[in-house]
Amino acid sequence: MDSIKKIFRIGNGPSSSHTMGPKEACKIFYNKNASAKRFKAHIFGSLALTGKGHRTDIAILDVLGAKAEIIWHPEEKLPLHTNGMRFEAFDNEQKILDSWEVYSIGGGEIMDASSKIEPEKVYPHSTMKDIMQHLDDEGGTFWEYVFRNDKEDLRDHLQLVWETMKDAIHRGLNTEGTLPGGLKLLRKAAAYYFKAKMQNQFIQDDSFLFAYALAVSEENSAGNIVVTAPTCGSSGILPSVLYFMHHNKGFNEDFIIRALATAGLIGNLVKTNASISGAEVGCQGEVGVASAMAAAAASQLVGGSIPQIEYAAAAAQEHHLGMTCDPVAGLVQIPCIERNAFGAQRAIDSALYAINSDGRHFVMFDQVVEAMKQTGKDLPSLYKETALGGLAKVYKFKK
Repeated sequence: MDSIKKIFRIGNGPSSSHTMGPKEACKIFYNKNASAKRFKAHIFGSLALTGKGHRTDIAILDVLGAKAEIIWHPEEKLPLHTNGMRFEAFDNEQKILDSWEVYSIGGGEIMDASSKIEPEKVYPHSTMKDIMQHLDDEGGTFWEYVFRNDKEDLRDHLQLVWETMKDAIHRGLNTEGTLPGGLKLLRKAAAYYFKAKMQNQFIQDDSFLFAYALAVSEENSAGNIVVTAPTCGSSGILPSVLYFMHHNKGFNEDFIIRALATAGLIGNLVKTNASISGAEVGCQGEVGVASAMAAAAASQLVGGSIPQIEYAAAAAQEHHLGMTCDPVAGLVQIPCIERNAFGAQRAIDSALYAINSDGRHFVMFDQVVEAMKQTGKDLPSLYKETALGGLAKVYKFKK
């Protein structure tokens, strides 16, 4: 199992698979063919269907510039993943100098046929069951397991991740106006935050949590800097839960960094054994996984045992099974932004539910992940980031 650093990538929204991944692929291809006089970028499948709403074209042109032509192929798919791209470089005589088929597989990660990205073996275990057995035999906690096995610079990376998450929340809470795109959707985070300040304590906690999640999700939708956790589309859930626990409940930053480590482990397990790509398994692989990560983090922060933390993650993931990815107009706005707010609330609820238990339950985290993977395979492509079904189909808006 690979480093959790790959779960937490820093970059511009609104989509890790449709913006960050294609931009990274463009950089690699351009650096290899910097002397080319012209480029073509062929975009396939889900990437083509929602690429304009997800700013795929902007990401490509940012790197390849005016010399690039983008050709969309929404009805075609390349063999390895629905988010396929083919880049071509030409000389002055329009002769092809180089061609590369590459895939954006979720969370900002890319692969091609010759170098299917094999995860570096950073961790000796790849299932929750094996990790829990190891901790039972050898002692320790989830976060200690992470720091014992991951890269030496992980703590520094997580500190940068936490600072970036806080920055996104602060920007979002202090920005008003309309988000880019044809929906003319107004930002809500600032209003939610101000209302939360005036509410009684019974409802205040949820309102603050909503405000923090909206703040990051709106920053993501505007194309600003966020952290994949595990994706851009679900980037508001974990930061909002951690910021709520830090800012509203007084947990210090050392505890937050440890919670980040545990959250990253949860995301890594899902990525290894299923998928975090909305184009592959629907939103259960984005919002569902983010909620599981945040539930584990929150459960740990309030003193949960290893079985209780596992239960919290399993519960949050389980109750997002079957969630479709159906962005209206191909924008990461409706229903994506609100789903982050409710995903954060479900994470807190899952942590609370698990903490009130003794940690014993029937369907274990590994089994939920297996079910999520199979559910994702069974979902029609209409509901996997194509904007052809679900809310994207029934909601009509004026362009």
